[in-house]
Amino acid sequence: MKTLGFIGTGGMGSGMAANLIKAGYSLVVTDLRREQAKGLESQGAKFADSPKAVAESSELVLSMLPTNGAVKAVALGKGGLAEATTGAKVWIDFSSIDKETIVGASDELGKKGWTVVDASAGGVEEVAAAGQLALWLSGSKTLFDEHQPIFKAMGKSILHVGELGNAKLVKNAMAMLAAVQHMSLVEVCSWLKKGGLDEATFQTVIKNSQQDSVATRRIMEIVVSRNFKPRKSWMPKDVGFGLDMAREMEVPMPFVGLAQQMFAIAQATGQDGYEATGIACNVYDVINGVKN
Repeated sequence: MKTLGFIGTGGMGSGMAANLIKAGYSLVVTDLRREQAKGLESQGAKFADSPKAVAESSELVLSMLPTNGAVKAVALGKGGLAEATTGAKVWIDFSSIDKETIVGASDELGKKGWTVVDASAGGVEEVAAAGQLALWLSGSKTLFDEHQPIFKAMGKSILHVGELGNAKLVKNAMAMLAAVQHMSLVEVCSWLKKGGLDEATFQTVIKNSQQDSVATRRIMEIVVSRNFKPRKSWMPKDVGFGLDMAREMEVPMPFVGLAQQMFAIAQATGQDGYEATGIACNVYDVINGVKN
């Protein structure tokens, strides 16, 4: 089995990396916060002190990072992949960032002999831990085909989506769609409740309609239970990337723009410390004057 490098061992990355260990791969990991990698180390992963060291100790590097800046630093910063003189020369990045950043990093790393595969993952931490992510990859189709066993260890559906950078576009697109869906469902629920129909009844209506889906069921289960899991939602960030690109492309996206403003209201009123459904419910409570 290959020795893989994994950079970024937060909530998503740790689950993905753990499934690679379960699949029999040897892992070398790194994170700015060493404590986040302790769980993986207890499962047999080795810790390296930089992306450069990870690359030099592995045959292939994967990453799941939080921001554009983090991806640029891993690729081109001090101790970054560009400084590696031996070891891996293929980097598969799953970070939720924008297309411009990964394409720019690929251009620069290409000068050092690297090949970058752009990737994104659909799902939350629990889904990552269960190895049930939806994975979208773009760039080299040859590498996509070659590394199917690695992808299958982390995801339940794996799709190649074209040229480098498209996987980031897909991630942003799914976030934009989900943002509109969350806000619209909760808005309709708020209206129905004011009219005398409770959320549980509407949940049953949705289940027995053409609008039924895995997504609507999950949203409505949380709306009805009001069991909002505290966590930082990355959806507003991903929606923001999509809107930034839409402005550059001169593509109007009024519904997505409004959904983003709803997230901004949640942030301004201190209601954003939850996953997306909790944020949507809280912000509609605020604008409807509901006291919790």
